[in-house]
Amino acid sequence: METSTASTYAFVEDLRAEGTGDVLDRVLGTYGCDTLTVAAAYHRARDVTPHGPARVTLRRDGTHVVPPADLFDGLRLVPPVQPGAEEEPLRELRRRTAERGAALHGWTVFLHNTTLGLAHPDVTQLNCFGDRAAPADLCPAHPDVRAYAVALARSVARTGVDAVVAESLHYATFGHGYHHERSFVRLGPLEEFLLGLCFCPHCVRHAEAASEGVDPGAARAEAARAVGRVLDGADPAPWELPEPVAAYARARVDTVTSLVATVADAVAAEGPRLVFLDLTGAVKGYADGRPTGAPAVDEAWRIGVDAAAISAVVPGYAVLAYARDPERVAADLAAYRAALRKGCALRAVLRPGVPDTDSAEHLAAKVAAATGPGGADAVDFYHYGLVPFPVLDRIPAALKERH
Repeated sequence: METSTASTYAFVEDLRAEGTGDVLDRVLGTYGCDTLTVAAAYHRARDVTPHGPARVTLRRDGTHVVPPADLFDGLRLVPPVQPGAEEEPLRELRRRTAERGAALHGWTVFLHNTTLGLAHPDVTQLNCFGDRAAPADLCPAHPDVRAYAVALARSVARTGVDAVVAESLHYATFGHGYHHERSFVRLGPLEEFLLGLCFCPHCVRHAEAASEGVDPGAARAEAARAVGRVLDGADPAPWELPEPVAAYARARVDTVTSLVATVADAVAAEGPRLVFLDLTGAVKGYADGRPTGAPAVDEAWRIGVDAAAISAVVPGYAVLAYARDPERVAADLAAYRAALRKGCALRAVLRPGVPDTDSAEHLAAKVAAATGPGGADAVDFYHYGLVPFPVLDRIPAALKERH
């Protein structure tokens, strides 16, 4: 099995724009990484791209792999295809990274797809008020979504990548459901969480099957009541889940774990392995790198993730260590390490620049913290095309601090 100790995330568009050889020279040579993690399937976004020929880049939903007919024929959900997919960029990257003795990971966004959600609203999450108001968020309990995830995973795996890195293979949060959002109601953490819960028929059936005593009807009513009081003008409530809601929310972990297990088996059948990407660190620290409260692993259940259960069905687990404080990075990684089964490789994803890293010394301290005793096996940097070259130049010195 291929082992990878350091990677840099990148887009296919970065390599096309700047030259594949030049990007590989930087990532695998100058920066000292042994792996490139490239977006095989991504979502809509508008990015500032500081060293690209387009200084602001508009991205669309879609995959850089033409959907194989034997995988998608008969499926209701078929991914949109990115321009140039017919040129098989991942296969070409596999050849060129192999020539350099490096690994290639296929970073794949699964259940965050506005194009599919707008075309098929019934496969998106249904909130406590009965609204399909998050078109980007495909529901992990829906049979059509689960079949789509398996087919997408297998299509990426077939390109020859060493690993498929699975992003958004879990429930989504209310705060990241569309590209342009407005709320002139002061929603607190409790209300945002409750609005992000899915009560579609498939989620209800999964919850009822997962645990005796779960009452989805009572959970939905409690969620609607709690959010409704704020919509009627009350102040946000303290974080305290009503018992029916807590039971329903925790039952969702079985839905996610079973989906991840199915996708992991599909990837393994094609040859590579699955690395599950846990986004809880971004939920807590994306905006400013100042997460508070419990370690991320203790709050992953909010997106339907049970790290211990998932680590039993995948060989690799990656976490977003989005924190300014090296001590917080170390604590989060140690907590994940303690939760994961023995033998599941742990990766830490760090941002080398704003908003949570100020200097080369700061990044080095976080790399040391992330990979210290009881920490991560590998460290990854996010993201080649999104930060200036002087920020990327911090990586080589930081990697020298790995334990």
